[in-house]
Amino acid sequence: MAGQLDKAAIEKAYARWAPFYDFVFGPIFERGRKAAIGAAERIGGRILEVGVGTGLSLPEYRWTNRITGIDLSMPMLRKAKARAREHRLTNVDGLAVMDAQHLGFQDGAFDVVVGLYVITVVPDPEATLDEFARVLRPGGEIILLNHIGGEEGPRAALERAFAPLARRLGWQPDFPYERLVAWAARRDGIRLIDRRPMPPLGHFSLIRFGRGTT
Repeated sequence: MAGQLDKAAIEKAYARWAPFYDFVFGPIFERGRKAAIGAAERIGGRILEVGVGTGLSLPEYRWTNRITGIDLSMPMLRKAKARAREHRLTNVDGLAVMDAQHLGFQDGAFDVVVGLYVITVVPDPEATLDEFARVLRPGGEIILLNHIGGEEGPRAALERAFAPLARRLGWQPDFPYERLVAWAARRDGIRLIDRRPMPPLGHFSLIRFGRGTT
């Protein structure tokens, strides 16, 4: 696919972000992060957070949930592990370096799969979503929180112009919502439940998919 992100470039980009990621993005994304965690906890149980990063979300989950986190970036994951130790998060079952497109878990292993700001920073979003669906149990939910590209007007034009540089920084600003809709339509047993605008500026969306029980 033209303009597709490169895995090595993503790893390098997030290694550079790791030392100051919390300072820059923690406050900006706090409301969206809390909303996604709240959505995940309506299902609860075994929760997989893909792209756990520095683990900002980990202390915010209730202790009744069992959390597993993965990330492609070892520098980011080191900070997540330090946070889990600092907060004594005994409900965190594991934090591991792993490729979101090749999850090392059994089918149906989780009640919820959460992807915070991850679907636009993977080389193949559809393959990644296929893996989310594979490891999700029937009746579970996929929770995405992500920037979604503008559909028309000046914002859409700006994002398209910025896209080549953004890909070198590790993300796709012009990612269209229609790709998520089309993916769900092709997947047996997956349905789109909800899409809600999120701060900052409503350019982000909280998107929920459910997996049927039959």
